[in-house]
Amino acid sequence: MKRVALNRGRRLVIGIPFLWLILFFLLPFAIVLKISFSEADVAIPPYTEVFSYADQQLQVLINLGNYIFLSEDALYLAAYLGSLKIAFFSTLLCLLIGYPMAYAIARARKDVQTVLLLLIMMPTWTAILIRVYAWMGILSNNGLLNSALMGIGLIDQPVQILNTDLAVYIGVVYSYLPFMILPLYANLVKHDMSLLEAAADLGARRFTSFWKITVPLSKSGIIAGCMLVFIPVVGEFVIPELLGGPETLMIGKVLWQEFFNNRDWPVASALAVVMLAILLVPIILFNRNQAKELEGKL
Repeated sequence: MKRVALNRGRRLVIGIPFLWLILFFLLPFAIVLKISFSEADVAIPPYTEVFSYADQQLQVLINLGNYIFLSEDALYLAAYLGSLKIAFFSTLLCLLIGYPMAYAIARARKDVQTVLLLLIMMPTWTAILIRVYAWMGILSNNGLLNSALMGIGLIDQPVQILNTDLAVYIGVVYSYLPFMILPLYANLVKHDMSLLEAAADLGARRFTSFWKITVPLSKSGIIAGCMLVFIPVVGEFVIPELLGGPETLMIGKVLWQEFFNNRDWPVASALAVVMLAILLVPIILFNRNQAKELEGKL
């Protein structure tokens, strides 16, 4: 009886996360996938039904035209490429900035680490919309940045930063930098310092020890941080909408326009499905890397 109760308890504990995924991921994705195979219609909701039952007959009308339309229109391809480009370089910038910060926090005193981590996390307690609006005030032509640069004499007239790709990169790096630092810190703080001491005893320089010992050991933290930044940035909407200009083309903005401006839900759903399919590639690679690391530990 105790074994049966224990098995039931295990199934319940394991089943709750699966139920959560089914309700809040698989079911919404199935709805979006169904809409992507429908046709736009002047109705509420604005699309035709894929499944219909009448006269004891189940009819399935699958429309592949939305996906064909995406492949033929260069606008959507440019939006996907633009999103991947901005996500890639933003992730790279977050890694280059976040790794030294995480390393410094991990090597600081224990009492100082808590304060530094709190400083990293505090901006995330404010809504992202408010933080992006603050950057609009900083980067505008009469904002704080241009005023400071003209005040110290570096420039004679305001520099156009807002409504450019540069502003988008600044906003993305600022918003997602904590998601890079925290996984890196969690990895770096667990490193065995005796390995660096042994390398120093053998005559290795600090940079050599860092490159050949610290960086390889922090591989899992680097991958986790990159995934936490890259995946959400691909579908980012708020930052490019507020900080970017008309030439900043990302899939999040296109999705918004198709859903709410054009009210073409089938095309928008097809866009979302293709975006999720693209994001499955880094997720699968990350899971394979995690599985290999677990096998190595066992």
